[in-house]
Amino acid sequence: MKPKTMVQSICDALKVALENDPRVILLGEDIGKNGGVFRATEGLWELFGEERVMDTPLAEAGIIGSSIGLAVGGFRPVAEVQFMGFIYPAMEQLVTHAARLRTRTQGRYPASMVVRVPYGGGIRAPELHSDSTESLFVHIPGLKVVTPSTPKDAKGLLLSAIEDPDPVLFLEPMQLYRSVKEEVPEGWYEVPIGQARKVTDGEDVTLIAWGTMVPVAKKAAEAAKKEGISCDLIDLRSLSPLDEETIIHSVKNTGRVVIVHEAPRTAGVGAELTALINEQAFLYLEAPVTRVTGYDVPVPMYALEDDFRPDVKRVYQSICQVVSY
Repeated sequence: MKPKTMVQSICDALKVALENDPRVILLGEDIGKNGGVFRATEGLWELFGEERVMDTPLAEAGIIGSSIGLAVGGFRPVAEVQFMGFIYPAMEQLVTHAARLRTRTQGRYPASMVVRVPYGGGIRAPELHSDSTESLFVHIPGLKVVTPSTPKDAKGLLLSAIEDPDPVLFLEPMQLYRSVKEEVPEGWYEVPIGQARKVTDGEDVTLIAWGTMVPVAKKAAEAAKKEGISCDLIDLRSLSPLDEETIIHSVKNTGRVVIVHEAPRTAGVGAELTALINEQAFLYLEAPVTRVTGYDVPVPMYALEDDFRPDVKRVYQSICQVVSY
């Protein structure tokens, strides 16, 4: 195994998929000769040619619509949308067609396609480049939504998404693209969709996060540990479907919950998690479920970005708050 960054492991996953399955086709803006805006497809155009690594016009609806047609035709398209803030023109294709295709045709036509989307802040990007609107897509039946927080999970989750019979929105946290390296297995392996990852074991507080917020939550848990508070940190990895069993088992053991996400607070995934916990583990709670989130405003320009996004201090304070409730 070789140490890789997340963006390198994503590129490796795409390479392995292209090698193993002739049905896999990549398409997106500047993903060919240029290797993508973040170089996630670097070198693949040279290896596999323009018929399997396709540069497209700047037309997100066209990219996703073409992917749906390819999926119906038996291919396994992997489309890239350059930033999450650019995906909205493709919402009609995703919601009306991709997510409903298997239901509409009673399983006659496949909808095996992946949409790769860089998301989140922390890289000092301009407006519309740092959105975290995952809750819009989690709400859509028939569409799966996953996001890794480590290079190893990024490769395994992406390969699982490519193999999945349903359309999968694969959210890539931009701040983690090159911020950490870890050993990533060679060849094909899969991380199951719908299965959370336990980052740390603890007895006092259940800490739930995903994507870029996992390292933030982990640092807050380490700070809490110095005060004698142990956190059961869960990296969801899969936002739809959720690993309800892991979440509820942890809450029943700790009785206290802090949920961390970068997206705006109102109707975020944290609200759904709170409802789930209230429905299935309410009598085990020793304190109200607490959310540490972004604010209900557009992501600000980079001068204020750090004030918008949850940080270690805010998460640590919430951990102490639920323990002392």
